[in-house]
Amino acid sequence: MTIREAEHAITVHAPAAEVYRLLAEVENWPRLFPPNVHVEYLEREGDRERIRVWATANGEAKNWTSRRELDREALRITFRQEVSAPPVAEMSGTWIVEPRGENETRLRLLHAYRAVDDDPEGLAWIDRAVDRNSLEELPGLKAGLEQAAQQRELTLSFEDSIRVEGSAKDLYDFVNEADRWTERLPHVSEVRLTEDTPGLQVLRMDTKAVDGSTHTTESVRVCFPHHKIAYKQTTLPALMSLHTGYWEFRTDADGSVTATSQHTVVLNPENITTVLGADAGIPEARAFVRKALGTNSRATLAHARQYAQARR
Repeated sequence: MTIREAEHAITVHAPAAEVYRLLAEVENWPRLFPPNVHVEYLEREGDRERIRVWATANGEAKNWTSRRELDREALRITFRQEVSAPPVAEMSGTWIVEPRGENETRLRLLHAYRAVDDDPEGLAWIDRAVDRNSLEELPGLKAGLEQAAQQRELTLSFEDSIRVEGSAKDLYDFVNEADRWTERLPHVSEVRLTEDTPGLQVLRMDTKAVDGSTHTTESVRVCFPHHKIAYKQTTLPALMSLHTGYWEFRTDADGSVTATSQHTVVLNPENITTVLGADAGIPEARAFVRKALGTNSRATLAHARQYAQARR
């Protein structure tokens, strides 16, 4: 049985403790890893956890389950895929976070893997894939880690919620059936929804802003009937370098439902003056994005409430 090992590394200009924290908390992954759409904990016991990851690969949405073990003292995170796709028979690895001063970290990524039936061609294919993916992934990860650690003012998270006298299923259906949004939502002018794998959607739409302008966005959505839809925008407006979020529908003790729209945004500072004018800065951009996204989200929630309450 041939087990191959590979190592890739990059220098990150951020404190080692912060780099480790950002990698350890999987809710950060859609921000740190460009292909990642959504990550959820399936099991957690001490420093051991089982997670499910949804990500894009070659334009398609994929998901897999991994087990991780966290070593906070050594600043290490080991991982192992539960089920690997051929030609991979087994895949595991380790993130090693090494301090190089107060504000510099050497981040090493180790892989260990073997091919199905020890096939030499399969092993060569995995070699190329691991090398290519690591070399493509690490620069984006470095940028995400540095931005998250050093420019927190560029990040904002917020949510809007309403109470609904209706069912969570009807609210979920309204958001899930985004291919009907041009009929149901006045601020959506065009939409294209594909769902090749049940529960994994790619949504492309044109949205009208308050000022009358139209913005084209594309998102990958992960759907959890009938309580949550998480998403990550893959085509973004100029003012954002990241936009993730979710729709959540929680049935309360009195039988009503709390419907929530949540957003996490990282601003693109290079485009602030282009979009908002020469005098605009980060505070103005934060306010603009909060208003624009919040307005559309509240409008969608209001129409979803009307839909759900009409079906009671």
